[in-house]
This record gives sequence, structure tokens and C-alpha cells, in this order.
Amino acid sequence: VQLVESGGGSVQAGGSLRLSCAASGFNASDSCMGWFREAPGEASEGVAQIPSISYTDYASSVKGRFTIARDGAKNTLNLEMNSLKPEDSAMYYCAAQTLPYCQPVARASDFPYWGQGTQVTVSS
Repeated sequence: VQLVESGGGSVQAGGSLRLSCAASGFNASDSCMGWFREAPGEASEGVAQIPSISYTDYASSVKGRFTIARDGAKNTLNLEMNSLKPEDSAMYYCAAQTLPYCQPVARASDFPYWGQGTQVTVSS
């Protein structure tokens, strides 16, 4: 199993970024997948998660601004981030479970597979 993130970068507040996570070694559509972020000195935060069936779950801090979605044809997981704020600055990680369903709350300990991360920096 391999997860490779891309799409991070620097943007001004109010701008948008799209993160992608290319999955290999498994069918991403069959597993709960999620995005987490970690800022320096802060705990990891579950940003969004999506199980194999179509519903999505978001942290309250990003609800209405971020959208998680799969691209089954490309076996990728995407995170569309709009109306970015400086407090969204963090290293963003893609993660995958072995189960098709997600737990009610996204917890890093439930995800055994992780990408290397991609940095998002939002300036004011």
C-alpha cells in the first residue's frame, strides 16, 4: 500500500488549493480514507473522511469550505480547499484504513496507512 500526496503550496487567505492522494496497492474505493493535518506544536486533526459508501464527514473547522472526494478511475483521493485561512496552514496527510466504513470521529490511530504529507501555507 502506498499513498502519495501532491498539490500543496502557498496561497493567500481566501484562496484555494486542491490536494490529491494517489493510492496504489489497493482499491481506494473499497476503504475508508481521510485527510489529516498537523501544524507545528499542535495535535493532529482529522480534516475529512470518506467511507466506501457515499457520505462524507468533516471537522467543524473546515465544514462548508473543504470537499473530500474520490476519483475512482484514477484511484485517487482529493481535497478541495476553498476560502483558506491562515489557521489552515499545516502539513496535510492522506490516510487509509483497511475497512470500508469509517469510525464516527476521524482518529489517526484508526488509519494504518499514511502518505508522506504535503505542506499548505496560507498567508494573511
